[in-house]
Amino acid sequence: MGRSSKDKRDVYYRLAKEEGWRARSAFKLLQINEEFCIFEGVKKAVDLCAAPGSWSQVLSRKLRGQSANPDDVKIVAVDLQAMAPLPGVIQIQGDITEESTAHQIISHFKGEQADLVVCDGAPDVTGLHDIDTYIQAQLLVAALNITTHVLRPGGTFVAKIFRGKDITLLYSQLKIFFPRVTVAKPRSSRNSSIEAFVVCQNYSPPEGYVPTMANPLLNYDCVDFDELEGPNRIIVPFIACGDLSGFDSDRTYPLELKEGKEYVYHPPVQTPIDPPYKEACELKKQQQLAKPGMSSGKLEEHRFDEYVPVPADTIDSKAFQLCFRSPQDNSLISQVALSTCDNMESSLSRLNLETDNSSS
Repeated sequence: MGRSSKDKRDVYYRLAKEEGWRARSAFKLLQINEEFCIFEGVKKAVDLCAAPGSWSQVLSRKLRGQSANPDDVKIVAVDLQAMAPLPGVIQIQGDITEESTAHQIISHFKGEQADLVVCDGAPDVTGLHDIDTYIQAQLLVAALNITTHVLRPGGTFVAKIFRGKDITLLYSQLKIFFPRVTVAKPRSSRNSSIEAFVVCQNYSPPEGYVPTMANPLLNYDCVDFDELEGPNRIIVPFIACGDLSGFDSDRTYPLELKEGKEYVYHPPVQTPIDPPYKEACELKKQQQLAKPGMSSGKLEEHRFDEYVPVPADTIDSKAFQLCFRSPQDNSLISQVALSTCDNMESSLSRLNLETDNSSS
């Protein structure tokens, strides 16, 4: 039940595993390409903030698969985190705010520049939309800065944005470098999310512009948005891409999508190779992960001292609820509902709890 619950809730998560994509975000790039044909004629591509690699995977399959000679296609993926290898993808573990990273990318293209740069990077969201939007905008500007070093004139840049109230400034700065800027909302992106993607086409830097990492472009302090009117307040087209009659990313679907075909669980295509939560998982397996109000994660340090019947209209009439209380201050630590006395004893044994013979 647990493994299939997310498959029920998120149809694109399920389809990504069935089709062999590393993440559901692969469908976002595929749907953007369906609308804008960004892969057409591309021989050299860069994927910024690439981990876990779903967009690099799409580039590898589509660009190399459509080429008469796959070896002519060069794809470079850049991320601070290590990423599991992909066929035909050159990986750089580096910082996109460093000019040395741009030189590394160019070196893999033998001195030439890229036809396409994509970036699906996003910060760890806080839930505070203003903060998340600001950090995401700064990340996009960092991606734009390195793009000005590696993208050829006439090339295409695709990146994730969070649509906040001050997004106009970001649009206006993108329009400095790209005459055609469009905001795309793929069908696989949830309607409830402020996420969207800017598709910037025909890279045309201002005459005399010299790419540099020294000066960040975005500065909210210099603009009073209330005073912007007319053409100064940039209006960027917004397009919903993907099959609008297809799957809805906010809807729950049954596990059997096709009649007569039984549901088969698929594990993730590529598990994280070095996740930041790896140490916590190991401690949890060893029951050494500290819990609030407890000196360690071992329940055997606390004794069960009473159980009370649960009302029959709430659970089965034979059910009991075990109350675990702290021996120091008698505060309630946790509760476990059990269906029979046999289950109660077996569960206590499984949890390594010492019971009082008089209480049992």
